[in-house]
Amino acid sequence: MRAVVLRSHGGPENLVVEEVPDPVPGPDEALIDIRATALNRADLLQVMGLYPNPRQADIEIPGLEFSGVVSAVGQRVTAWKQGDEVMGIDAGGGYAGKIAVHERQLMRVPASVSVADAAAIPEVFLTAWDALVVQGGLTSGRWALVHAGASGVGTASIQIAKSIGARIAVTCSSGKAHACRDLGADLVVDYGAQDFVAEVRAVTGDTGVDVILDVIGGTYIDRNIQVVSTQGRIVQVGLMGGGNASVNVGLLLAKRAALIGTALRSRPLEQKIALTQRFVREVLPLFDSGRLRPIIDSRYPIDRIVDAHLYMASNANTGKILIDVG
Repeated sequence: MRAVVLRSHGGPENLVVEEVPDPVPGPDEALIDIRATALNRADLLQVMGLYPNPRQADIEIPGLEFSGVVSAVGQRVTAWKQGDEVMGIDAGGGYAGKIAVHERQLMRVPASVSVADAAAIPEVFLTAWDALVVQGGLTSGRWALVHAGASGVGTASIQIAKSIGARIAVTCSSGKAHACRDLGADLVVDYGAQDFVAEVRAVTGDTGVDVILDVIGGTYIDRNIQVVSTQGRIVQVGLMGGGNASVNVGLLLAKRAALIGTALRSRPLEQKIALTQRFVREVLPLFDSGRLRPIIDSRYPIDRIVDAHLYMASNANTGKILIDVG
């Protein structure tokens, strides 16, 4: 099969399309012919050498999510058959023509979404829902704050919050504000011209927000503590702005708030399966009902994977960047 192989770390020019052996599915795995994959920030970090290959394989193939068609199944697989259209996440291997994945990590492609577009769903919607609802406890009538509101996770977060009747504030650059408003964000803060602490305090009557999903880190951490509500939760999903910060721990204690660090990629298989199966029951039907939809910024053929990585690094995208594989 053809795959994007990372032979050395540094810049995206180290990503090379090569012929590599096909994966062989285990007894509990299905073999997927991949139609599309999608870029994630963790892919950029992996290329730079800042995120070790979690698959522990001799050949390093990035890619955390995929959509495609089942081509073969292991002897103990009962949920899927050849020809089923599926999507899912894995620790790596998505930048390839085929991938072998545990059957319970797979999800059906919603009828309202093409299999080629479905690669824009798994990573960001699972991440957003897990952070906001499962760990953050967001419910109807409560406020959420999400940084990088026009990113893949951000656009998924806006839709999830509105689908459960919550209110949501987001930060983004001025050029992406309209996209966030169109998705239903109740407050859009231009981080280049406005102070999100002041804006959030004003819109919430100085009570703050109940849940914060932060992919930035750095100086945002202390400012998040300033605007989280009493007994609220800050869920740290990424560190685009750095991992070191000076924070007012006294205020965190006074508010009895929680600062939660989370990562989906490094979780044990059993936890990934549990989260996926709950997502299938509670969230996946919302795509066919029209309350959720994948937001796709652009797509590239697999031979232009370097260009796709450079584009993501420029922070120009709104929503997901897809890679057509099959």
